[in-house]
Amino acid sequence: MRYRKLGRTNWAVSEIGYGAWGIGGTQWRGGSDDEALAALRQAIELGLNFIDTALAYGDGHSEALVGQVVREAGQKIYVASKVPPMNHLWPARRGIGIDQVFPSHYILESTHRSLKHLGLEQIDLQQLHVWNPEWVDSDEWRRAVEDLKRSGKIRAFGVSINDHDPDSALGLIETGLVDAVQVIYNIFDQSAERNLFPLCLERNIGVLARVPLDEGGLTGAIRADTEFDPADFRAFYFRGDRRRQVEERARALQRDLAGVAATLPAIALRFCLSHPAVSTVIPGMRKVHHTVANCAVSDMGELDAGVMQELRKHAWERNFYS
Repeated sequence: MRYRKLGRTNWAVSEIGYGAWGIGGTQWRGGSDDEALAALRQAIELGLNFIDTALAYGDGHSEALVGQVVREAGQKIYVASKVPPMNHLWPARRGIGIDQVFPSHYILESTHRSLKHLGLEQIDLQQLHVWNPEWVDSDEWRRAVEDLKRSGKIRAFGVSINDHDPDSALGLIETGLVDAVQVIYNIFDQSAERNLFPLCLERNIGVLARVPLDEGGLTGAIRADTEFDPADFRAFYFRGDRRRQVEERARALQRDLAGVAATLPAIALRFCLSHPAVSTVIPGMRKVHHTVANCAVSDMGELDAGVMQELRKHAWERNFYS
């Protein structure tokens, strides 16, 4: 495992982090707590030291599993969590004031709940789970962040940027009050490279690349006839004709990458890590064999310029979350 600096925090975080949404037990089906704990422990054994979870993942269940493993690890594991929107709207809607989504008292209360689930005294990186650029000048989030840092409840602050809207965080970064951002970045959605990543490099802001495998679309495992539990998030994400579209796109990728000695998921993760702005990439991995495969990607290094040029052709602007 190789490590990178998480922006101005100066923390050395593993290139492969652990995205813990899938172990919350509600929106992703077909897993178990025992599998999740085994995968988390295996990841740490392989050098992973950064885990991203959230209060909304199973109403704290993901945080509880993460906390259990972190407390028994016997080494420093960086933990990131998130404050869910009080109005339960993902993504944030323009025109809705921060008083309805992230009032200061609610940010504090949610952070305390997360700490209780985690069984920890401090969250390394606390994030707002959605972001609206209309809130940038509000005292609500600023006051809460100041209070949490001053009391030692959090070390650093960030936001999880709205789906496929990286430019919405540019003004926030300009305030100088954010330490890291979490953004969708993968072969299909390369939009963060245009404006967000250059600004993050300029301001030394950490970048968490989320959804690197497009919720499974970049694994090559989604077929037109793939079926999901109706309660599984992926049944919504890949609804209608989307599974056929994804299968065709993945096959086109595999054809163009036939000369690259790596699996499609490995190439997808290496694509993210080939950009210097990315601090860590946080795929979900609920099973041990996925953990082993993903953690091994760090040692493969960045993709060469020719492969990157080929992957540029596969950018696909769309929003399956809507």
